[in-house]
Amino acid sequence: MGAVVDVILGMPPLLAFVLVFAFVFAEDALFVGFVIPGETAAVLGGVIASQGKASVWLMAPLVVLAAVAGDSVGYEVGKHLGPRLLDSRPLRRHRGRLDDAQDFLRRRGGWAVFLGRFVAFFRAVMPALAGSSRMHYRKFLAFNALGGLVWGVGFVLLGFLAGASYETVAKAAGRDITAVVAALAVIAVIVWRVGKGRRERRQEDGEAPKA
Repeated sequence: MGAVVDVILGMPPLLAFVLVFAFVFAEDALFVGFVIPGETAAVLGGVIASQGKASVWLMAPLVVLAAVAGDSVGYEVGKHLGPRLLDSRPLRRHRGRLDDAQDFLRRRGGWAVFLGRFVAFFRAVMPALAGSSRMHYRKFLAFNALGGLVWGVGFVLLGFLAGASYETVAKAAGRDITAVVAALAVIAVIVWRVGKGRRERRQEDGEAPKA
């Protein structure tokens, strides 16, 4: 990975733009995220900008566009291939985490698409899962665009500010953001269960026979 990063940082600006876009786009569209995490490419885009080889105001929108477009392709792949895709050899090895992602999508809907953008494995599979579950595309696109905007701008700026310390920052950010999203997911489940319990009790009280 280190050699690939060094090659990208040494490339001419235009080619660097193309490769950053390709890596971020392919993460969700082609499941390349299992090999090269998208946040690494986004942070590298910021580092390239910090070196004066590109404008951060061009790099950030490029990364956001790549993220949203890649997710949309992943959605279409899941919509048309469905169960055949989920049972393919690359995904079969991740059955447990895939089941967790499907359960998260069933419970949280569009917010699972948004939050999944910040967790490496979920980011790679959530668009395809949304497509295979027949989530309405407009709903998917809204949460996908919101997640892509926050994630893309955030990681590019992180790389821009980190400069030469990009590798340590990318790894730490990936771990920390995953932990935060996991905590938010747990809180969301607790709130949902408490609310569901209250609604059920109110229904039971309403159905109780009057004396």
